[in-house]
Amino acid sequence: MIARLNIAPTKTNLLKLKRQVAFLEEGHTLLERKRDLLTRLVYERLRQYRELRQSAHAAIRVAWHSLAMTQMRTGACAIRQAALGMKPELEVTVLPKLSLGVEYPAVEIHRRPLEPVGLFGTDASFDDTRAQLAEAAIRLARLGEVETALGRLLAEQRKAQKRVNALKYNIIPRYLETIRVIQGNLEEEERNTLFQIKVLRGH
Repeated sequence: MIARLNIAPTKTNLLKLKRQVAFLEEGHTLLERKRDLLTRLVYERLRQYRELRQSAHAAIRVAWHSLAMTQMRTGACAIRQAALGMKPELEVTVLPKLSLGVEYPAVEIHRRPLEPVGLFGTDASFDDTRAQLAEAAIRLARLGEVETALGRLLAEQRKAQKRVNALKYNIIPRYLETIRVIQGNLEEEERNTLFQIKVLRGH
């Protein structure tokens, strides 16, 4: 049995409840729309996440293979010396982004021109490794952005679903049940009043 609200059965309260139900039903419709849009965004981001994860793993494998080859040719000590004082290969900016009220970081990456390093006993494979590691870092940054967005969108979608369910199965039914009971009480009172009028007229 649906529990009803503890409210006096008056016409004023009945009108107030009907207005509130109309407002709640409108809110329920909007929440359903938001939930559906969030669900669509979640699936889009999930597809991007899977593609970027595969891409990032492939880029990391290539970069580590390239690094291993460079290490074999020049040695770890020479790589460390060559890396000292080098400018970063990437410029990374993290900005807030908003989708359907959900905020998550958006990563902007600009790749700087690769400055060749011909010193410290390195060869061309060192520059190739730098390029491969930079590419892997770009893929990982994009993967991180999509993964964060996916997590936050999914959390918001679950919240919206809970609110939709609460309105549909708990709050709105309680209001409707209260309206039904109040209407029944008012109709009963009206019948009693009419009966009393008839009795008085009969005398």
